[in-house]
Amino acid sequence: MKFPAKVIRAQLARMQDHLAQETIEQERKAQERVGAILQQRGVHFSTVAFPGFSASLAMPEELVGPGAVLYLHGGGYCCGGASYARGFGSQLAALTDLPVLCPAYRLAPEAPFPAALQDALCCYQRLLAHFAPEKLVLVGESAGGGLLFSLCLLAKRHGLPLPGGLVAISPWADLTDSGASFAENAAYDPSLNKEKLDHYAQLYASDLRDPLVSPLFGDLAGLPESLLFVGGDEILRDDAVRLHAALERAGCRSTLTIAPGMWHAYLLYQLQESQPDLDAAAAFIRRIAQ
Repeated sequence: MKFPAKVIRAQLARMQDHLAQETIEQERKAQERVGAILQQRGVHFSTVAFPGFSASLAMPEELVGPGAVLYLHGGGYCCGGASYARGFGSQLAALTDLPVLCPAYRLAPEAPFPAALQDALCCYQRLLAHFAPEKLVLVGESAGGGLLFSLCLLAKRHGLPLPGGLVAISPWADLTDSGASFAENAAYDPSLNKEKLDHYAQLYASDLRDPLVSPLFGDLAGLPESLLFVGGDEILRDDAVRLHAALERAGCRSTLTIAPGMWHAYLLYQLQESQPDLDAAAAFIRRIAQ
């Protein structure tokens, strides 16, 4: 079932003050409930064990193609877990008919940087053992959207082959939170605020300009084709805008979609208006991985 954007925006606006005051534990529990709601029927899960964490492998009813997806969930590096990751991960599996690995990577403050990045690397290396790198697509939203670029930078350092494509939804690529849209869209983004992001950033890492923390400041040369989505009304709009520009300066192929009137991670909200962008993301993934 798809919902009109104005209905969801109104609900988020009513909850905005409450959401801003939630503790990390409260937000983690809320995200687990959201993940359960988002889980797609007909997609089957198995658990993949890694040292110190686990991942869920989402399998569609019918597999098509030789590739796979690594999905890195959002949550400010402090929230999100297995149920939340399975939510959108299962939708990706159903949309693409591909297996989707959804890690419940370790979270700050219990496990700050580089724990999440190390866990993402473990998952990527596991996929490389079974799939050709050019048939792998990394997908992530918010912190996960930034993490997938950090993962590519780390893979370059280790001399690992890079994936075939990247899909970043509202990527948090600059943890110094210096984009102009933080001020310009503060009154328009109903789902996110700078104070909470600043807090999560401090819990996650001490050096926020480290390219493995904020990939916007890294050497992006050689990265694979990227597809970026961001809401026109969200405070992280300029993270995506600047990341797209940096990718193009580095000679990489990048496509940026700015959705007018949309907020943070809008593709995850089952909106009627976002279906064309969701279809475009699925088509991009299938083109590379199938």
